[in-house]
Amino acid sequence: MDRAKIVLFAYSEVGCLCLEELIKEGANVAAVFTHNDDPGEEIWFRSVRAIAEKSGIPVHTPQKLGTQETDYLRSLKPELILSCYYRALIPKAVLDMPRLGAYNIHGALLPKYRGRACVNWAVLNGEKETGATLHVMTERADRGDIVDQERVPIEFTDTAYDVFMKVAEAARLILARRLPELEAGTAPRRPQDEAEATYFGRRRPEDGEIDWDKSAVEIYNLIRAVTHPFPGAFTELAGKKYYIWKARPLEGSAAPSKIVSDNPPVVGTGCGLLEILRLQPEGGEEGETFQ
Repeated sequence: MDRAKIVLFAYSEVGCLCLEELIKEGANVAAVFTHNDDPGEEIWFRSVRAIAEKSGIPVHTPQKLGTQETDYLRSLKPELILSCYYRALIPKAVLDMPRLGAYNIHGALLPKYRGRACVNWAVLNGEKETGATLHVMTERADRGDIVDQERVPIEFTDTAYDVFMKVAEAARLILARRLPELEAGTAPRRPQDEAEATYFGRRRPEDGEIDWDKSAVEIYNLIRAVTHPFPGAFTELAGKKYYIWKARPLEGSAAPSKIVSDNPPVVGTGCGLLEILRLQPEGGEEGETFQ
């Protein structure tokens, strides 16, 4: 029996793992749409394009899905569309093409954490768990019926990178579990509870500025949410800009931003103290000392 013809929209490590799962399972992937890497972004994940090309799958990297791309997709006659961390909205004309539907994997437990940078936000907010959600794609991002979810824990010492890798594996597990039903058109669906929905927007490098009036735990959560490979948390100490890549909260008290110890650096916050374990002066080398 012929397998359903799939078009995959994918990027980042989630996209890589899901594409590898489809290849492993012998799925009929007719084409892959992905992105060219942004030279201004630290690329810490593998290449969807390289994985597809190695398997002989046609790859496309348009800047946007315009008329030409829509016409090409229509000519392919896809039966199933899957999106795994593709960064652009897919037009309704494309979503309506496959007879078996279009599905997306989102890096959170919908309806919580709709939107962008959901793993970073979950760590920043001190969540104890997150996960991945397979859901029906609609014109409105992250709103469609839920097919399946996989939960993962967020440990207090986890960085956003640590959590992202857990979420990527959760995405792969979901796809492996539900692929036969997706191909057969029998995947279960349940509506999202709008009363439980939360939304978080895109994060920018400037959002990493530390507010020392916040508690040590809140600042610690920000640092681990945006540390490598993300742009980092930063502050001005002793008249100089520093990036803080690693820290830990301590008991104690001091005025917010007051440096109470130089070796190791310990700084007062709105509640508790923050010990700085790894920092970097702007334009300098990353190290473990405060100068």
